[in-house]
Amino acid sequence: MRSFDYVITDPQGIHARPAGLFVKEASAFSSSITVSKDGKEADAKRIFGIMGLAAKQGQTITVTAAGDDEDEAAEKLSRFLKETL
Repeated sequence: MRSFDYVITDPQGIHARPAGLFVKEASAFSSSITVSKDGKEADAKRIFGIMGLAAKQGQTITVTAAGDDEDEAAEKLSRFLKETL
């Protein structure tokens, strides 16, 4: 299992467009991937779960990948968040 924290930098937080792109990135991996914030957890492969976290600028999310390609998933999703949010 690999996990990392990320602080949202986008002034709009996680809104529909980047959430959809994140789900697309996460869905490319066979690993189970979750995103959590303030005790709530969501499946990273489901847009409504990601949107339901209502992550705003300055808040920290934790992304956890567990499975055969967890290392690659964590690395790619971390890079995606830094470039997008």
